[in-house]
Amino acid sequence: MTNVRPTEGELAILQVLWDRGEPCTVREVHQALSRSKDTAYTTVLKMMTIMAEKGLVRRDESERSHRYAATHPQDKVQSALLKDLMQRAFSGSALQLVQRALDVDGTSREELDDIAQLIARARKQRDR
Repeated sequence: MTNVRPTEGELAILQVLWDRGEPCTVREVHQALSRSKDTAYTTVLKMMTIMAEKGLVRRDESERSHRYAATHPQDKVQSALLKDLMQRAFSGSALQLVQRALDVDGTSREELDDIAQLIARARKQRDR
């Protein structure tokens, strides 16, 4: 994956594309974003054009209304952003990152159980 870090606005656009699971027009992305935040169509168009130049999305120009798709899957982008954050804010320490994440938010019992299962699975994979 490229070293491009999506901005907050770019991540919102990528989230729409990931949620839809198929290429979308600017109008479709704009409509989805407008449900939660007043955003101008021209702003979304400009951002998606820049995102195509950065390699964050692919643009299919075969139809009159161009369709855009995320270049990278959501989990890969999240992993790259998390790795960057972990290096910059936590000196590369996964332990410190998890400690702060658990301190910040009221984690439910179910989430703690799921986290414990993820840790057990990670241990098994590392022991192979």
